[in-house]
Amino acid sequence: MRGNATTSLLRRLLYSLITIVGVAALVFVLLRMVPGNPVATLLGERADAETVERISSSLGLDKPLPVQFADYVLGALSGDFGESFTLGKPVVDLIGPAFMNTLRLAIAAALVAWVVGIACGLFAATHKGALVDRLFMGISLLGVSLPVFMVAMLLQYVFARYLHWLPVAGISDWTGYVLPAIALGWGSAGSVARLVRSSVIEELQQDYIDTARAKGRTKRQVLVLHALRNAMLPVITLMAMQFSGLLSGAFITETVFSINGIGRLSVQAITGRDIPLLQGTTLLIAFVIVMGNLVADLLYGISDPRVRKGV
Repeated sequence: MRGNATTSLLRRLLYSLITIVGVAALVFVLLRMVPGNPVATLLGERADAETVERISSSLGLDKPLPVQFADYVLGALSGDFGESFTLGKPVVDLIGPAFMNTLRLAIAAALVAWVVGIACGLFAATHKGALVDRLFMGISLLGVSLPVFMVAMLLQYVFARYLHWLPVAGISDWTGYVLPAIALGWGSAGSVARLVRSSVIEELQQDYIDTARAKGRTKRQVLVLHALRNAMLPVITLMAMQFSGLLSGAFITETVFSINGIGRLSVQAITGRDIPLLQGTTLLIAFVIVMGNLVADLLYGISDPRVRKGV
């Protein structure tokens, strides 16, 4: 059994590695299919052809695509993702601090989403059909439906501009993460709440719940130790995928709140057609998403003995 689990894990790791390499190759080719020369875009319209050609040659852009891709892969394996065209710094030095800012924001947003989502979903499930159930589900639907930028600007207006409780933008201390975390985690909280509610209601109708009650379990014990525990199986998968999505989907939030994260850095790379920087940020985002899905599969197998035995 342990051998089958190890084989399954190695197979998943191999698939993840193939996916990351495939994304790197796809991004590499697509960026070079875009019309125009990135060096000419960087230098501006007044740059002469000789200068453009000389700089392109120094950057290795005149080499065949397979050679360029091989050089990029070899460099990436050694931790060298090239140098930013626009900022003139190694890509690793740029995406490292930016990713840490995005990671802090994603952790804060995930806490908001999971704590609020699980609490509201559980409360709504135990009050099925009541006014509070409809109220919570209506708010969760609103959270899923509203665009992130609208939630962000609404929070800025109410809590920063009108009440002056929190900073409107930028990160100087922990208070700077409050509004961005709520804006980014609001939609995820709605998804978690709705899934928790439906899963708990379904579990409460199972036969083992009646057995637990017959054994003298209290209402709270039945709800938390039995119904919620089993209901969390699909929620765990959603939460793991949400976290990787929060890491990779902070573009709008970071732009609205002026946070120097990986999303804002990617937008800057797209605007300046900074190929090395855009490749680095895209590859990092792809790695986070793939690893998030892998972790979700592993957590699901750990949480559900039936899945673990099937592995």
